[in-house]
Amino acid sequence: MRAGRQPSLTLRSTLAFSVVAMLAVASAGMYLYETMKDAVMTRTDHAVLARLDHFRKLLQYDLTLDKLQGSPQLFENMLDSEDDIFIITEPDKPPVIMVNPLHAPLPLTPVVPTNAPLSVADMRSGELASGVPMRAATVEVMSSGRRVHLTAAHIAVKEMATLANFRNRILSSVALAFVLTAVLGYVLLRRGLRPLRRMASHAAAITPARLESRMDNRDTPVELQQLGDAYNAMLDRLADGYQRLTQFSADLAHEIRTPVGSLMGHCQVALRQARTADEYQALLASNLEELERISRMVESILFLARADDAQAALNRQTLDMAQELQRVCGYFEGLAEERQLIVNTCGDARLSADPLLLRRALSNLVANAIRYADEGSMIDIRVLEGGGECRIEVENQGPVLSESTLGKLFDRFYRGDASRHQSSDSNGLGLAIVTAIMQLHGGAATVEQPAPGRIRFALIFLKPAAR
Repeated sequence: MRAGRQPSLTLRSTLAFSVVAMLAVASAGMYLYETMKDAVMTRTDHAVLARLDHFRKLLQYDLTLDKLQGSPQLFENMLDSEDDIFIITEPDKPPVIMVNPLHAPLPLTPVVPTNAPLSVADMRSGELASGVPMRAATVEVMSSGRRVHLTAAHIAVKEMATLANFRNRILSSVALAFVLTAVLGYVLLRRGLRPLRRMASHAAAITPARLESRMDNRDTPVELQQLGDAYNAMLDRLADGYQRLTQFSADLAHEIRTPVGSLMGHCQVALRQARTADEYQALLASNLEELERISRMVESILFLARADDAQAALNRQTLDMAQELQRVCGYFEGLAEERQLIVNTCGDARLSADPLLLRRALSNLVANAIRYADEGSMIDIRVLEGGGECRIEVENQGPVLSESTLGKLFDRFYRGDASRHQSSDSNGLGLAIVTAIMQLHGGAATVEQPAPGRIRFALIFLKPAAR
């Protein structure tokens, strides 16, 4: 079953920012709401306590219970709110004065003794059936030798209305913050992600015929600058690889066409008239040489194809490089004597490498040196250690090469000596194989001209750090 399409980054980021803004505004609003609620209830408590203290002093010093009982309207006019509760009663007797317009049930309150200071701890909470809270307290006072209990309570109707209005404004602010953040965030994110859309459009327009096109990163944000540079670098590598592949295909077709054309020409000439057995034998021998050349070329191409695979495995062994140099020199001794070349070796090291691949790389360098060195000159093969690496150098004397030629020596099917193109048995893949072998070992192959007429190839192996 096909998975559903994921929402866009712009939408997800917009929702995330909006939720964060909503939570931030809601948290701040709730903090302010609770702070305001605490302040309102604290003010209510102090108002109730102040009222009790005021009436306690009146009954204790100025008013008598009989006078107050005869003028209840005087008492009611002294209350702050029409919904407030105030009760004056003597213990175990009916109330002298009862002001409770809403007939609200009072919570059980402790009696504060006469002349004892009043505090918020003496307050008790209650609640109406509608859910409106109340705060109440009871004090005792001696009026004309009579013990009297004063109970006062405040029903926070106006306060709850004010808090409800404040709460509604907070909810509206939260909703407004969510909407504004969503709209502004979407617009800003769309604008900020414009380079990504431009990059996607540019990538969609890339074809083999337009690999030279590059993305303009001048107005790209700093956060996407690295991505834009990496994208252009990737296109550079693709263009270079495609160019190399095209050139490789052309070179391969050219290299195979030459021996195939030669074979066809020989066969066509032989078929025009009858030949002797010796002539047919000579023809077969000539054709066999061309077939061997094609076989070597195919084997080299297959090796390069396998070497390009990152999964290629190496059979690493610890090798004595002095013995390896002697082995290779002994193999090419006859060819060197034919061209009156002297091969010198020096240096020794212990190296972990695949013996077959190392010998092939070294043999290719020595064969290349013997093929192109000046006749009667000297070829130096050295092993050097230092700086965490092992270098195997093959240096010979030959024609002076330009910098552009040096840069192409490791390319596939490249031949530096065009005059020997037809006569040489080289297929132009030897140095490319050397590069592939060194890449498999995590090293590198280099070439340089230390002096005019001297060319030096080097195999560089990185030695593992000591633990």
